[in-house]
Amino acid sequence: MKKLRITTHYATYHSLYVAIILAVHGQAIAQPLLETGAQQMPREWIDKDTKHKVIRLTEGPGENSSFYFHNNPFIGNTMVYYHTGENGRQLYALDLATRQVTPLTQYPGRIFGEITAPKTRKVYFQCGDSVMATHIDTKKTELIFRFPENFRGSITTVNADETLLGGVYATEAERELFRRNPQKSSYFNIIYEAKLPRTLFVIDIQTKALRKIHSDSAWLNHVQFSPADPALLMFCHEGPWHLVDRIWTINVHTRAVKLMHRRTVEREIAGHEFFSRDGKKIWFDLQVPRSVTFYLAAADVQTGEEVRYALQRDEWSIHYNISPDQQLFAGDGGDPGQVARAQDGRWIYLFRPQGDRLLSEKLVNMKHHNYRLEPNVHFSPDGKWVIFRANFEGKQQIYAVEIARNS
Repeated sequence: MKKLRITTHYATYHSLYVAIILAVHGQAIAQPLLETGAQQMPREWIDKDTKHKVIRLTEGPGENSSFYFHNNPFIGNTMVYYHTGENGRQLYALDLATRQVTPLTQYPGRIFGEITAPKTRKVYFQCGDSVMATHIDTKKTELIFRFPENFRGSITTVNADETLLGGVYATEAERELFRRNPQKSSYFNIIYEAKLPRTLFVIDIQTKALRKIHSDSAWLNHVQFSPADPALLMFCHEGPWHLVDRIWTINVHTRAVKLMHRRTVEREIAGHEFFSRDGKKIWFDLQVPRSVTFYLAAADVQTGEEVRYALQRDEWSIHYNISPDQQLFAGDGGDPGQVARAQDGRWIYLFRPQGDRLLSEKLVNMKHHNYRLEPNVHFSPDGKWVIFRANFEGKQQIYAVEIARNS
């Protein structure tokens, strides 16, 4: 049999490869069994603590960041993500099957408001006051809308039939408070207590018309369209969670507003809400009271009826997500400085409902990850991987862990 040469990149880990069998001519190649983040990692490895395969999806100079947990990053089998390099922060596309990378934007200035539209295969984004759309296949880019000087809004979501973009407008006074207090620990209470007006709006993609749908002297945030009902928009009242009834919906045509969860216990908190895949439920992190009892809960969009799955303190996660078949959940864990004060919570988790609780399985040991960067888990389109971002190699990259466990 022809010997398989180990490249210089892998030579660093020579001692860890002793037990690894490499084969050619159609036979399987086993990955090294390694402590995740203890050193510069190879492209693929088996986490020694969980026995799950981990793959680094992004490479090269610069840093790479996956989307926020409730923002769908997928168009078919392509994942859209942010790459920060010589040209600043730009949107890129990664084919998950071939791992081919394609740049989507090359704009000076800050790119934000990332939205994928799987049906029309477009990526919507914002650069300054301009809302743009790029077709993921043809790379053709068009101007969708330009905000006027007196209404500089931000887009965050597209509706189920991909005819409307949704977003929120904040006053210049609020933006100035953010500029003066850039750290979350500083601005969070300041913005909440200021009670400055915010306005929800939609933009008709075809007619380019903007329509204001709801205003309140509250910090309206986390704007998300239902994946099933083109008229249903979810938003939150941001602020200290124990002081707000956070989760709301609005019909963008009738403007009927509905509270989805009301606090009933002193210091109860609910947040980091997201829609189920079929749009029938809104899932959220629930603690009754804060940092004491932990649940992943859901409210039925139509009836308001709630279900709750209990979690242990160490299983609590900053964010959760749901699999394409809605049978599994994933969580990104948390360090002792987070709200749960978990002593052994730095893991990427898989959760399986059983009765009224979630059974957890540890997928990746994140003890070398700095949780100032939230991992923000997503299930892959085929439901076989959990995708997350991490800095356990020293800089931010995007990774995937296989749900099936290696024996």
